Amino acid sequence: MENVIIKQVVTENNLTNFIKFPMELYKNNPNFVPPLINEEKNIWNKDENPALLYSVAKQFLAYKNNKIVGRIAVMINNKETQELGIKKVRFGWIDFIDDEEVSKALINEAIKYAKENQINKIEGPMGFTNLDKAGMLIFGFDKLATMIGIYNFDYYPKHLEKLGLVKEKEWVEFEINFPEVLPEKVVKFSSLIAEKYKLKVLNFKSKQEILPLVNPMFKLLDETYKHLSTYTPISEEQIKTYKEKYFPFIDKNYIICIADEKNELVAFAITMPSYSRALQKSKGKMFPFGWWHFLQAGKKNDRANFYLIGIHPDYQRRGITSIIFKEIFDRFRKMGIKFTETNPELEENKNVQLLWQDYHPVHHKSRRTYSLEF
Repeated sequence: MENVIIKQVVTENNLTNFIKFPMELYKNNPNFVPPLINEEKNIWNKDENPALLYSVAKQFLAYKNNKIVGRIAVMINNKETQELGIKKVRFGWIDFIDDEEVSKALINEAIKYAKENQINKIEGPMGFTNLDKAGMLIFGFDKLATMIGIYNFDYYPKHLEKLGLVKEKEWVEFEINFPEVLPEKVVKFSSLIAEKYKLKVLNFKSKQEILPLVNPMFKLLDETYKHLSTYTPISEEQIKTYKEKYFPFIDKNYIICIADEKNELVAFAITMPSYSRALQKSKGKMFPFGWWHFLQAGKKNDRANFYLIGIHPDYQRRGITSIIFKEIFDRFRKMGIKFTETNPELEENKNVQLLWQDYHPVHHKSRRTYSLEF
């Protein structure tokens, strides 16, 4: 391993190199989607990322022949340890050239960090929390990445498996091709469910009208996914951060909210036009011209992405998704959206996967986290 030198990220210049490394690594790959550089910098800023209030983290760069050839971040989420009793080092932001010496040096750094903290397990790639990007792509390398998914070369999982890491969790993603006309049975069923449970779709005249519902949406997310073994509740600080981070990108036409007769929120779905091409054109910067590409993507796009969907447990498996899809279909047809991609769903989360079953979903991507105990 003497040919690979690992250095901790300690300066602003180091951090910039850490963030930009994958942009150089994937510069000729048509499916890689770069992040916004400033957003990435904020991840490592305690004033911008509330997860750092209860987590510790370090970032490292790998050098070979004085050239950056890899990167990795290691994190310990103390909230996860305290509330779920899970002790592990999370690793993420892992990228490397196709050189087993480099990938081994990076994983060894994660193992070393775990041992220094009396922890005997590492898992990744993942971020600080449930709402961060997670999972190494193992299928779908030829598909365009999304803003919320990790993209990687096909040699990544091979390297980790050769190093002895094993599958920990797996996610599946689907693409849905919207039909020209929604089947009559879906339209009728949607009306029947709305009538039976006295449900209504909320209409917003402006984006500002959505703000009072943001907190109830996150509460509903907790209710929807709390049965999953790895789920930790979303903190108030996180809600505030996500509101500030993503609200500027939200279009009221892409948000579906369903309320009961008491005006209580019982389901919601947040979709967005695909910003993948806009991010590629902007090369990680909103200025001077990146904002223009985002604006155009919002105005004219045939592809959308599901970001979040929440359904109160009392209404799951009761057909409420037919109302959501009827509303999404009507809006997407007006906006020219023909395709939509689901966000990554844990393979065992059959409740969420059932949401798409009537719409001929195509399983087009899979990703997984890898772990190692020692």
